[in-house]
Amino acid sequence: FLDLCFTTSVVPQLLWNLKGPEKTISYTGCVIQLYIALGLGSTECILLTVMAYDRFSAICRPLHYGVIMHPKLLWQLASVAWISGFVESTVQTILVFQLPLCSHHMVDDFMCEEPALIKIACVDTTFLENELSVASVLYVVIPLGLILVSYGCIVRSVLRIKSVEGRRKASGTCGSHMIVVVLFYGTLISVYIQPKSKYTRKHSKFLTVFYTVVTP
Repeated sequence: FLDLCFTTSVVPQLLWNLKGPEKTISYTGCVIQLYIALGLGSTECILLTVMAYDRFSAICRPLHYGVIMHPKLLWQLASVAWISGFVESTVQTILVFQLPLCSHHMVDDFMCEEPALIKIACVDTTFLENELSVASVLYVVIPLGLILVSYGCIVRSVLRIKSVEGRRKASGTCGSHMIVVVLFYGTLISVYIQPKSKYTRKHSKFLTVFYTVVTP
């Protein structure tokens, strides 16, 4: 459901812009798109971390899995993912649209995304860039670190499994999740965390489409 909403917040406007020479979005539409896409993207970061913990519990503590991942905890984790994602999105959207934008209003991206909107601000954006860096650490770096710790424990447990069938089953449990983690966080880090290099500016639009459309 999250992935369906995530792509729906981006793809219709993207297809409309590809349809003809007119590539526009209203100011209100831009605000709504940033708020929804940023909220869903932040939720995705937390949810992928929760899923990594679920894999860790299933493989490293299989006999206690039913007790650890009980329904109440699942609802709590899901609530934390959604609420924290949209709290972060609310803060970022308010801060971004308090900036005075340059008169040309040309967003150099496929969607209304925070780094692209910061670039067209007509004032010093150092504070907002620093604030975005802090948010990126909280929603990208720390969750990715927790995922890597979980998978470190999973790999250690898998190596202890004697049978080939057991290892194959464990790999099947984690394979698709790990692929999504690599693709999603790899492109996200390139856009939000990598220093502003010529490479980043040139390829950020492609990377944006990649983690908002391809990965889901």
